[in-house]
Amino acid sequence: MSQPQPKPFGNAAPTDSSWKALWLVGGITALLSIALAPAEVVISLVPGVEDISTRTVTVADWFALFQNHWFLGLRNLGLLNLVGAALLVPTILAIYSVLRRDSAAFAALAAVLFFVGIAVYLAGSRAFPMLSLSRRYVSATTDSQRSLLAAAGQAMLAEGESRAGLLLIEFAFLITATVMSRSKVFSKATAYAGMLGSMLMMVLEIAFTPPHGTGMVIAATGGLLMMAWFFLTGRKLLQLGRL
Repeated sequence: MSQPQPKPFGNAAPTDSSWKALWLVGGITALLSIALAPAEVVISLVPGVEDISTRTVTVADWFALFQNHWFLGLRNLGLLNLVGAALLVPTILAIYSVLRRDSAAFAALAAVLFFVGIAVYLAGSRAFPMLSLSRRYVSATTDSQRSLLAAAGQAMLAEGESRAGLLLIEFAFLITATVMSRSKVFSKATAYAGMLGSMLMMVLEIAFTPPHGTGMVIAATGGLLMMAWFFLTGRKLLQLGRL
């Protein structure tokens, strides 16, 4: 007796309907992640924000910033990146569920690298630990306590300069987009936007941090391409989820 053959995706959704809820959630979170870049721009344009951020140099400056503008302090230490990484968790899982029939090994590798990158990035984030230290600094009653807390804050800021987590996440995006280019579900335009955007963001992390001059051009181009990738990917996942 012959075994039934699995149906190819073609332009339709995979036959496993148990993934539909994940595709819907992944599509929604992909689209929500796009709003973070405009939010970053809007925050930067608020009067006084750029001046305050520029003057935040020493540990005492950071502590003062957290006491007076705690949200701005968290934002300056990567809060929106943390939110974006969290939003993309269901998106990456949804993409894996779609691509697993085209290239299970590389789709799984991309997902694993993404989650390792998130773990490294979260472990290296100093946003909330610095907020806690600033509160302890204000409540300290002696100069010796303040000196110890200031030294801890300086060490924390130095440790938080690593960009390894973001680099792993962007490499995971590159692998994912490359697998997409061989898929019958996602368009070539989607795949190429993700491939080029992730490569530019990796170049930015390696050679232009913090971005300046050419780095700003690379950051803008790569950022726009990644936003296009998230939009096209999110839209396709929503289409799959509704089928």
